[in-house]
Amino acid sequence: MKRITFYLDFVSPYAWLAFDRLPEVLEGLSYSVAYQPVLLGALLQQHGNPGPAGIAPKRDWTYRHVTWLGHAQGTPLQMPARHPFNPLPLLRQALACSNDGFINRFVAGVVLRHVWQGGHDALDADRLAALAVELGEQVRSAGQDATGEAPKALLRGNTQAAQAAGVFGVPAFAVDGKLFWGLDGLPMLRAYLDGDAWFAGDDWDAVPKVPSGLALKAG
Repeated sequence: MKRITFYLDFVSPYAWLAFDRLPEVLEGLSYSVAYQPVLLGALLQQHGNPGPAGIAPKRDWTYRHVTWLGHAQGTPLQMPARHPFNPLPLLRQALACSNDGFINRFVAGVVLRHVWQGGHDALDADRLAALAVELGEQVRSAGQDATGEAPKALLRGNTQAAQAAGVFGVPAFAVDGKLFWGLDGLPMLRAYLDGDAWFAGDDWDAVPKVPSGLALKAG
């Protein structure tokens, strides 16, 4: 059985699309998925990447694209009332349901649907309160909630571990020391899990050795 780590941040529409599509992509395989919430903003900042929302024309295209992708793959997706937004309350709420930094598929799905179905404000106070109630039975420790120190520490640890593993965005999938990024990386992930002979060749490891044709700026 293969263990796949699924790095996600609920602010990412591609994470929702990949989450919904993953069971179909992995159908017929023996696997387990460990869902690990991380702070996408910190991953982007590490590499000086503003993300799609930081470039106005790309922001518009991204929102059109993900809405169409949801339509094309049959995944209900409506842009929330405001985007981007600060995902910390949602990440911490999810990690209040964890002892080790991983959440189960039920918790991940509840929070993703909270954001990506209905077109509502993901941070509306009443909706956040309702989300906490919906996840109440999943909370790991009595009295633990999204404002406690434990979820904050888990999120910091998850994000730092993801950075150390080379994760630069979400969704990302790690298996056997290999990292697959993005919704459009899912077919490649499936090919690897199916034993595609390409992965036994030199191409995977050769890529980092390709020299850049751009001059590096002096530090």
